[in-house]
Amino acid sequence: MLDLTALLLTVIVVAVSASIISRKWRWSQVEKLPGHVALPLLGTTYVDFFTKREDRIRSFDEVCKKFGPIFRIWLGPYPVVQISKPEYMEKVLSSSEIIDKSHFYAFLYPWLGQGLLTSTETAMGTSVNAQNQTQSAYVNAVNRISELTVERMINPWMQSDFIFERTSSAKEYYDQLKILHGFTKKVIAERKSARKTSESQVKAPQDDDLGRKRRVAFLDLLLDASEDGQKLDDQELQEEVDTFMFEGHDTTSVAMSWVLVLLGHHPDIQEKIFAEQNDIFQDDPKRRPTTHDLNNMKYLEMVIKEALRLYPSVPGVSRRVTKEIEVGGYTVPEGCTILLNIRQTHRDADQWPNPERFDPDNFLPDRMQGRHPYAYVPFSAGPRNCIGQKFAILEEKAVLSYVLRNFRVETVDRLEDLKLIGELVLRPMNGVNLRLRPR
Repeated sequence: MLDLTALLLTVIVVAVSASIISRKWRWSQVEKLPGHVALPLLGTTYVDFFTKREDRIRSFDEVCKKFGPIFRIWLGPYPVVQISKPEYMEKVLSSSEIIDKSHFYAFLYPWLGQGLLTSTETAMGTSVNAQNQTQSAYVNAVNRISELTVERMINPWMQSDFIFERTSSAKEYYDQLKILHGFTKKVIAERKSARKTSESQVKAPQDDDLGRKRRVAFLDLLLDASEDGQKLDDQELQEEVDTFMFEGHDTTSVAMSWVLVLLGHHPDIQEKIFAEQNDIFQDDPKRRPTTHDLNNMKYLEMVIKEALRLYPSVPGVSRRVTKEIEVGGYTVPEGCTILLNIRQTHRDADQWPNPERFDPDNFLPDRMQGRHPYAYVPFSAGPRNCIGQKFAILEEKAVLSYVLRNFRVETVDRLEDLKLIGELVLRPMNGVNLRLRPR
């Protein structure tokens, strides 16, 4: 018994010593940045050991306020440099060298593989039916697997595959994964079957009767590229479908939710949108909007952008430093992770007067002049920006236009009472309660 105890103590001493030596030797530049004292093995994760899930963003905001706009945290043995100043964001996001996603994205590989999100849009031709099925198994699985993924990212002992695979969280993770992959496999199989039986099978966009190019669902384009495994094999096809099914519905739906929440608290702004809609649809208030109509919704677009400023769907992204870089007067060494805190960038008081206030006029042309181009990056920026951002804005305009032409939106919850969680996307923990009154 004594021998076993001595062995365990020796292992612990060696592990702690190795952790200290490694940090001092390899990451000496990182240690020069401000931040909480890092402990061996644990890093700075001890700061949030007793923080509830719904309080994590508040806690992180406090750390940002204390140490920002550039500081370091340690997720166990892994150093993470967090930045938020637009100048710092530009240095990283505009780089053609620092484009690799951080190693934390590897925790998404079992779900999304190495598809578009993780690798160096509803356009699938299939509906998730999240609006009609409030307990959609797919949507619930997305929410739960997002939570489990973030739990793994922030817990050092869960980052080891050996340990994680032996936990109850892993069992639940893979149970949820079966639901997600089962759904996308069904989408692919049904679409393949429809293509085989359809007399108008389309392998490339063709002209319609007016000589315009027919629109083809993105899934059809992927299937064209995967036939006979010439460009995409079955595994790569599913990874891309998984990615677009997730990215194409979750980020835009939560963005529209935040718009409605904010408009419920600002009826004056809501009425300005309604006036603009009346000007556009005065000939037929019930008709569907055309692309021309959507492009004319200038004020609604300002509202959407301001909501994305305050509540960016993706509150932060990270990059792996593949080449030493100078940021904010500090050297960030190769191998380190940089976390780009989009949510804090959008609240930079030097760029946004009264940054906590919901003010769509922030996006008037005269106000935008002189503002740093990286002060607003809800879709990231640079070589790895979101390819679906224009589609997302049009999609949100189309849905919100219908809602706001037909209903007055009222909110039940106070903004300050909403608990935020940032598990892949920024959402209220318990959803939001809205009243819709017919106009």
